[in-house]
Amino acid sequence: MAVHSIIETHHLSKIYKMDSVETVALDDVSFNINKSEFVAIMGPSGSGKSTLMHILGALDLPTKGEYILDGENVENLTDDKLADIRNRKIGFVFQAFNLLPRTTVLRNVMLPMMYAGVPREEREPTAIKFLTMVGLGDRIHHTSNQISGGQQQRVAIARALVLNPAIILADEPTGNIASAQAEEVMAIFQKLNNEGHTIVMITHEPDIAQHAKRIIHVRDGKIIEDSSNHKRQKVIH
Repeated sequence: MAVHSIIETHHLSKIYKMDSVETVALDDVSFNINKSEFVAIMGPSGSGKSTLMHILGALDLPTKGEYILDGENVENLTDDKLADIRNRKIGFVFQAFNLLPRTTVLRNVMLPMMYAGVPREEREPTAIKFLTMVGLGDRIHHTSNQISGGQQQRVAIARALVLNPAIILADEPTGNIASAQAEEVMAIFQKLNNEGHTIVMITHEPDIAQHAKRIIHVRDGKIIEDSSNHKRQKVIH
């Protein structure tokens, strides 16, 4: 059976210009990510990993090169189409959670479905299903500022899943939570990946990257290593 690349990048470069000064954030980056992979993109601050995340999330376009997301060439899309592809194909999980603080957990998870025009009667059952999946079925009527940081990140994961995206893109997902809670969040990502979800995670923390099955190391805008992590993978039971 043919392996389906969900992400293809060909010679991506990103150059920022300020007056006459050019800063190269990405320099001729090429890689593919297949369906159902769990990939960590690692690098120190200033390495280019955040720029790469913005391009993979269709939040920015490369200066040069080609990005194909689930068969669609992102460069050819209008702003409206880019917004549409972000909604349909990508589930975002951010370091800062990005939840509405005085809004219930349930409503936070239902919001993407409201914007996407999912029929009203489907929204609540779908939200409850994914909140139960991440272990928060008993917290649906709490507001997001009444639960812990680790629980907030689990709400964010549930919210990322409700539109059945092609990929989950997680940007430093454990950056704002305690290490014990980080292990719980990474266990959820591993479970989702084992169920077939494609996950791309940006991190600067080596112990967090170890949960992925493949690690792409970025430095000075270039890929310096792209290694399978099967032998070293941290397994959580």
